[in-house]
Amino acid sequence: MSSIFSKIISGELPCYKVAENDSFFAFLDIMPLREGHVLVIPKKETDFIFDMEDEELAQFILFAKQVAHKMKKVLPCKRIGMTVIGLEVPHAHIHLIPIDKIDDMNFSAKKLSLEPNRLQEIALLIKEA
Repeated sequence: MSSIFSKIISGELPCYKVAENDSFFAFLDIMPLREGHVLVIPKKETDFIFDMEDEELAQFILFAKQVAHKMKKVLPCKRIGMTVIGLEVPHAHIHLIPIDKIDDMNFSAKKLSLEPNRLQEIALLIKEA
């Protein structure tokens, strides 16, 4: 059965895409911890990040790095934090989150609810960086 992320990649479900190549895909989290919170995923369905082959994992991290650099250019923050939890969706993914303090990556915190226009604006800023 396809994961929700596979449905996003295939276009069955909409998203706010910020980057894509032949192997990986990045889009805004619609329930972000901070404005600009991005999810980075492999196009190949893999349940857990450490199940990926070494070369694929290395390329995945390098793709996430490229996205993080774009984010840092256009989002006001001290750093772009990165975390992997892997419990929410059975498809490997990395969270890239603009942060100013450690609590900005607290997944127990209340998520933001952003208007679609704002999400589109943020996605475009990152994509064009």
